[in-house]
Amino acid sequence: MSAPVEHHELTKGRELITLLALAGVQFTHVLDFMIMMPLGAQLMRVFNLSPAQFTVLVASYGCAAALSGLAGGFVLDRFDRKRALLVLYAGFGIATLACGLAPTHHWLIAARIAAGAFGGLSGSMVSAMVGDIIPPARRGQAMSIVMGSFPLASVLGVPCGLILAGKFGWHAPFFMLAACALLNLVMASFVLPHLRTAVVGHNPVRQMREIVTHALHLRAFALSGVLVMAGGCIIPFLAPSFVANFGLAESDLPKAYMIGGLATVISTPLIGRLSDRIDRLHLLAGISLLAVAVVLTLTHLQTASLAVACAIMASFMVTMSGRYAPAMAMVTNAVQARYRGGFMSVNSALQQAASGIATLLAGVFITVRADGHLIGYSTLGWVSVGFFGLTVFFAARLRAAAPHVARATMATPAPAVGASA
Repeated sequence: MSAPVEHHELTKGRELITLLALAGVQFTHVLDFMIMMPLGAQLMRVFNLSPAQFTVLVASYGCAAALSGLAGGFVLDRFDRKRALLVLYAGFGIATLACGLAPTHHWLIAARIAAGAFGGLSGSMVSAMVGDIIPPARRGQAMSIVMGSFPLASVLGVPCGLILAGKFGWHAPFFMLAACALLNLVMASFVLPHLRTAVVGHNPVRQMREIVTHALHLRAFALSGVLVMAGGCIIPFLAPSFVANFGLAESDLPKAYMIGGLATVISTPLIGRLSDRIDRLHLLAGISLLAVAVVLTLTHLQTASLAVACAIMASFMVTMSGRYAPAMAMVTNAVQARYRGGFMSVNSALQQAASGIATLLAGVFITVRADGHLIGYSTLGWVSVGFFGLTVFFAARLRAAAPHVARATMATPAPAVGASA
């Protein structure tokens, strides 16, 4: 089984255009997941859903993405990245359109399952392509460019989606997403480079066995899972808690998300550059410590003005998203190029499963009082703190096994599969 090169050199201009195209794909994928959270209050009211039913609706996306990602681990390295990404992303766009056309709660769940299946695989191809074109020493900053989709989704996508939902109903944001996906698909078909990443002599069973049994990969997977769960158990009821617990009007939610997104637009590239200049474990630990303070404040406050709520939202989004650049750079650097597509697909599956489990976990802790107040959020905050601690712990274990993954300047390649770790 011949192995592709570790990364494909592109000119600086072509590299930037490719990263922006990948960020556009990731933007719709992130927004498709994020839009469900602020729509929670409206969807629960329109479909008469309990908190537990709403969490099932949200978790269906992640669970479907997890299953498809696991299946993708067997076969994705057989295909060149661009072709695989375009096909998967087209499926994602069609499924998102189906979400907007869903007439009932059950049809919406079915459409969310399809969107999750295609979206999860598309997201894993985006991460794999970053590894294909960017050398290890600059992957922190490259990841921050692609992950700039998160604040942009908050600044532009979520407020626009909420405004559309307020005027035309909950269906409208999904129509907006489907239109964005179509535009991105056309752009990506012209912009993305044709890279020969398909593994010659690919054996699906052997490939998957090597991906999921290598000790270094297992440490990277553990880091990815808890990374997601730390924020994943808080996010599903973030918007509902602002309305029910803080007393904000639903019309104020776009302002809070916009302020939070603007703060993240500023912080994301700064953190990305830092992760290529200092030890990534130290950076991850520092941001996680700040995130603990923010989460405990968010989950224990009983009331807040709009200004305080916006400050909390900004702090939450900056610290949540800031952890991803150093953590995902460490994860990406832990795998060789010939396993990258399958590895990132399995990693995406794991993260989506972790997100779904975290969402279901949130539904277990949260109940609604007669006056609409959400009970159990403070306890959930301490659960989140535990996952922050585990994130730093597993990142330290990954660096202990392979110190090169956390270094700002990469000189040592990832250990070959089968090496001790």
